[in-house]
Parts: sequence; structure tokens; C-alpha cells
Amino acid sequence: MPSILGVNITASNYAEVVKKCTEWAAARESRTVVFADAHVIMQAHDKPAFRADMNAADLANPDGMPIVWACRAFGAPDATRVYGPDATLALLAAAQQTGLPVGFYGGSESALAKLLIEVERRFPGINIAFHMSPPFRPLTEEEDEAVVQKISAAGVRWLFVGLGCPKQERWIMAHKGRIPAVLLAVGAAFDFIAGTKPQAPRWMMRNGLEWAFRLGSEPRRLAGRYFKTIPRFMALIGYQWFTQRSLAKAS
Repeated sequence: MPSILGVNITASNYAEVVKKCTEWAAARESRTVVFADAHVIMQAHDKPAFRADMNAADLANPDGMPIVWACRAFGAPDATRVYGPDATLALLAAAQQTGLPVGFYGGSESALAKLLIEVERRFPGINIAFHMSPPFRPLTEEEDEAVVQKISAAGVRWLFVGLGCPKQERWIMAHKGRIPAVLLAVGAAFDFIAGTKPQAPRWMMRNGLEWAFRLGSEPRRLAGRYFKTIPRFMALIGYQWFTQRSLAKAS
């Protein structure tokens, strides 16, 4: 399991993710699954409490190609990308086949409605047992407990959470052990599957250029984040690589 700037990444693949999540769901185990791109890694690097949450996840998948390349450089030569939206689709296909109930938590009411329509169109007969667009304000303890009870009573086995980073990762960790389901922080998967935001072409994804496409699509929202994140990420990865190589030579 390679460590990228202090975050432990699971070098897995889509088949392994579906297999493990299916086993956990069938046993009604409370588990957490996250997808780490450069933004998530930098959030964890800068915030120790969030880093602890990430490292407590049962699966921490390499969501972006820069993370895959870093994994390969730091001891996992066979690492492949496990992209949150594609993993979500793979799990929904498995849910359709097995009948396992799924749920969705996050997004605006309009975006969530579009997501549900698209999921039911792509996966006829899928059992959507719960869905909720929470308010933007923090829930009270009573409201949160009511949500937990609704999800549990609905029999949800896979709960897809789309609240944005780092809120969604913190949410699933705070609810691990309280909800007998696999909790997945899938971020932009809601928007991409619903078609409310465009996805980068596959060739851009394969070459680590998805950030450029998303920046062009949402410059006002993402410009500040990317210009702060990407140079620091590259510099810190370079420093980690140089340090580990120097230590290896010294030993």
C-alpha cells in the first residue's frame, strides 16, 4: 500500500472494488470507500484530521492519473486508476444484477432528480431504496439521527455520498459504524452521471489532463483551487521521490 504525501492508497482495480463492496454489502458491514485525486491528497496533507479520516478508510482508491503515477513510483508498479464515476457505474451495474438496495445522499434537489432518472434509465429494475438532498447548513443531532434511521430502515447496502471534498469524506467517516452499509464518497460522480456537468474525453483522462478540461468548463470555481494545488502537489511529490530515493541509496 503506497503512501502519497502521508495518505495510504489502495492499489486496486474496478473488479476488486466491486468484489469487496459486494461482500461487505451482503454481510451488512459498515465500511468506507474514498477516491483520492490530487485535490483530496493536498487537503489531507494540509489538514491532519482529514488525513486521519482518509487513512481510516477501508478502501482509498487512486482516482486521478497523477495519483496512479505516484503509486507506481512509490512501490506499486501495477497500480491502475479507479475513477469514482466509473466505479459508481460498475457498482450500480452490480446492484442491478444482485438486487442489493442502493441509496444516494447529496447534491441539489434538481441534480439529484436528474441523477435518479438517469440511473433508472441505465439500470432498469435497480432498487433505489433511499435518496436525499440535504440542506447546505449542518444538520442538528436530531436531524442527523433521523437520516441515519431512514437509511438503515430502508435496508440500503451501498450509499453513494456526493457532498464535495472534504465534506463527503468526513461525513462517511462520522457515520461509519452507525449505518450498516458501504459508504462511498464519490464526489462529482453525481453530476457526471446525471449529465449536469461535462466529463473530459477519455484521452485527456488517460494522460492526466482532466484538470485542464474541468478548468476550461468551470474556470471561476476551479482556477484558484488548481493554481494553488497543482504546483504544490508536483513539488511535494518530487520531494518525496527524491527523499525516498536518497534513503534507499544510503541503505
